[in-house]
Amino acid sequence: MIPEIGHYALVLALLLAVIQATLPLYGAARRHPGLMAIAEPAATLQLAAILIAFAALTWAYVVSDFSVATVAGNSHSLKPMLYKVTGVWGNHEGSMLLWVLILALFGASVAVFGENLPPTLKARVLAVQGMIGIGFLAFIILTSNPFLRLNPAPLDGQDMNPLLQDPGLAIHPPFLYLGYVGFSMAFSFAVAALIEGRVDPAWARWVRPWTLAAWSFLTIGIALGSYWAYYELGWGGWWFWDPVENASLMPWMAGTALLHSALVVEKRDALKSWTILLAIVTFGLSLVGTFLVRSGIITSVHAFAVDPERGVFILLLLALTIGGAFALYAIRAPKLKLGGVFAPVSREGALVLNNLLICTATATVFIGTLYPLLDKTVSVGAPYYKLTFVPLMAPVVVAMVVAPLMSWKRSDLPGVLGRLKFAAAGTALVVLAVLWLQGGGPVLALVGIAFGAWCVFGAMTDIAERIRLFRIPLGDSLSRALGLPRSAWGAALAHGGLGIALLGMIATSFWSTERLELAKPGDRIDIAAGYAVEFDGVRVGQGPNYELREGDLKLFHNGQFLSDLAPEKRFYPVARMPTSEVAIHTTLVGDVYVALGEAQPDGRWSLRLYHHPLVPWIWGGALIMAFGGALSLSDRRLRVGAPRRAAARAVGSPA
Repeated sequence: MIPEIGHYALVLALLLAVIQATLPLYGAARRHPGLMAIAEPAATLQLAAILIAFAALTWAYVVSDFSVATVAGNSHSLKPMLYKVTGVWGNHEGSMLLWVLILALFGASVAVFGENLPPTLKARVLAVQGMIGIGFLAFIILTSNPFLRLNPAPLDGQDMNPLLQDPGLAIHPPFLYLGYVGFSMAFSFAVAALIEGRVDPAWARWVRPWTLAAWSFLTIGIALGSYWAYYELGWGGWWFWDPVENASLMPWMAGTALLHSALVVEKRDALKSWTILLAIVTFGLSLVGTFLVRSGIITSVHAFAVDPERGVFILLLLALTIGGAFALYAIRAPKLKLGGVFAPVSREGALVLNNLLICTATATVFIGTLYPLLDKTVSVGAPYYKLTFVPLMAPVVVAMVVAPLMSWKRSDLPGVLGRLKFAAAGTALVVLAVLWLQGGGPVLALVGIAFGAWCVFGAMTDIAERIRLFRIPLGDSLSRALGLPRSAWGAALAHGGLGIALLGMIATSFWSTERLELAKPGDRIDIAAGYAVEFDGVRVGQGPNYELREGDLKLFHNGQFLSDLAPEKRFYPVARMPTSEVAIHTTLVGDVYVALGEAQPDGRWSLRLYHHPLVPWIWGGALIMAFGGALSLSDRRLRVGAPRRAAARAVGSPA
């Protein structure tokens, strides 16, 4: 009975989405307050209906109701409770339900917290959200219904993909979807602005918080996915340029450009058309990622292997959503009023340069991801991206440090560079220190280290300049620091976090050590940097729903015992699939990483051992970036529904 309630709740949500998409839009065109007001209860009721459906599916997984087809295909009675719950979104049908739940959550958030939005704009934004909801709710009900029954019901399920039975998968997809779907808000604001024919600083201030929230969530989601691949797949890498990895990177890149472009609209009333276009493209790339994962046209550990006919439905939905937005853009964008002018050497100019480079780099990833789908004889891998993506992003890092120190409208470049002399000196010292510690090194590695250090010291310089450090008494500088807007601190943290992540990427890419050894009990193996392991054998065990072989190793550093390491090989009998659970010893300066291989006929075991210098900095830097975004979002000036009263009076009238 409960699954049927979930099914009926989905149908009700679809009907509410139809109401939300039509009546408020008509009311905004006719300036009818009553019809426009329907958008708010429709959005909140749609969220409630989808919550009921999601709760019903979760209940079916928790109680192992194998009469529900998706539960029978993706769960098992012996599966730990954590993975019964995460199994709700560990499959195509459940993940799409999570997708529309988050979509409805963002729509309801605008309804609740957007009280200072002009009524017509608010109605149109929620109507566009309703249109997106119609498409995806129809997709679920018609092609991917999670509540279909089996008769007769099997005695037990087929189990969940063992690779997904991991704590990281409990939080990685929700954060990723909060990022993907969060960009729908920027898209809805952009389409609503095109319908109204008005884009101004007030519009930018309303759209930036939603974009910043989505960007922060997506940053965490990508970092969690990268870390999951690092420790779960057993190959020791953190990024493979997999099509689904690229599918998450592309909207993140476009969203980064959108954030900075919206800042120019807010501060200088310029780049209006460009910002609208970026909002459409960013959400379009999120939909491309949804298509790649569910179309069945790619092979990836991240993808759901489903019927390609579902991919055709999503492709049609993508064409209607983004194609319609582009058509509206072509008609209305030329009529938008031009904003303020600025010199090429200005903060606006630097942000435009960064935007162009970021968008070009995103295009190279897009081409590299989709081209093999057109020509099956071509394989695009890391060498392509190193030759295209990396050179484009290098000047972005340089300009990212310079831009915050430049003035709006017109700036003095030599003066700005002069204020960065301490950042340049700090960067040079870091490079010399690395050169001494490594006894040399590839030139490209040193250049990469320089870029990472430049980001970190540049962020510190930005704050130092704002508080006039060492130019006024220290107490006054401290007072200025306490009085700085949280958005300023957030931007500096985001830029500095990128620098930290870059240092980790470069160090582990160029100076990692890998050993592949055959070991018998009692063998001692040197790895790198004074680390060694002693292999004491393998024990056999049994997990809740898997068979277990666990290695017993001791880790030493310079002869001193550090810890025990226990890498595992698991075999899931129901899914008939093996997995590796690596053992990792993490310090501030790197990881020792051990994966257990197969037994050999002579009684030895294969071991794969790595030393990854600074690799934790990759995910630490990403978390700092996300925290910077959250800190900026907490700034009153960026919180939806809490603009300054004077600003609200100036720009709050209906368009």
